[in-house]
Amino acid sequence: MGSEDVPSKPLPKWASKPCLMGIDEAGRGPVLGPMVYGCLYCPISYQNTLSTLSFADSKTLKEEKREELFESLKIDESIGWLADVIDPRELSAKMLRKIKVNLNEISHNSAMGLVTAVLDLGVFLTEVYVDTVGDPEKYRIKLSERFPGIKFVVAKKADGLYPVVSGASIVAKVTRDRAVRNWVLDETAENINRKFGSGYPGDPETKTWLKDHQHPVFGFPTLVRFSWGTCTPYFKDMVEVSWEADKADEDGDNNGKRQLKLSSMGFTGGKRKVEEIESSGKGRCTFFQARKLELVSKF
Repeated sequence: MGSEDVPSKPLPKWASKPCLMGIDEAGRGPVLGPMVYGCLYCPISYQNTLSTLSFADSKTLKEEKREELFESLKIDESIGWLADVIDPRELSAKMLRKIKVNLNEISHNSAMGLVTAVLDLGVFLTEVYVDTVGDPEKYRIKLSERFPGIKFVVAKKADGLYPVVSGASIVAKVTRDRAVRNWVLDETAENINRKFGSGYPGDPETKTWLKDHQHPVFGFPTLVRFSWGTCTPYFKDMVEVSWEADKADEDGDNNGKRQLKLSSMGFTGGKRKVEEIESSGKGRCTFFQARKLELVSKF
């Protein structure tokens, strides 16, 4: 019972009995593609059987075996699963905005979202096992305070300790692998290709792909997590962009402050005269004034 099946399948009878759930992620480290959080849940009475299904930390299994196990758990009537696919654009936006949301917080929110989603289905969760992100005890307390009626076990390498987390690891890994494999690139440049390797920062093929697909204005294709440090060296060759004053600035709402440059957000480019790249904050750039262009908020 995966995420796409939830609306059409009735809640199984075992869901009203005490159930346990495992949570794990895939794709936390890569500079390319989504990060995926997966969960697997089942009745506690099924726990012994679960340990015989050959689930293991997905990183220790070959792709063919992961795919086989994923297909088997999908048809197992005593197992339910969900996956949360976090788009690379969402990761970048949250990590680069003014009030930043770090990767640990994004991870915690995704895990808590899965718990909420399973509870909302009507599943009687009593135990949840989680592969930790950050300090295990602090994470456990955070989860327990959010869901006081559930026992949480948070541990390092939980995917190798608890079969229910191993199963969640397979859900997350296979879902991410398929998402990357079937990713539809928004960009249509002639020289764009899909030879991006594993997506991990240390992969030479990934590094080459990033170098070959950088754009002086737009950065990288949307498959890339702009917020990753791996991207930073490439920004020095890109165009520096500044935020021009708009109508609100003309009215004095900006308190005379200069507009932020994109370089202040971590992006840098070639050196240019300050007057060419910054608005004074007292009016719109002469480029817009000369062409009588104004900011439109309503159409």
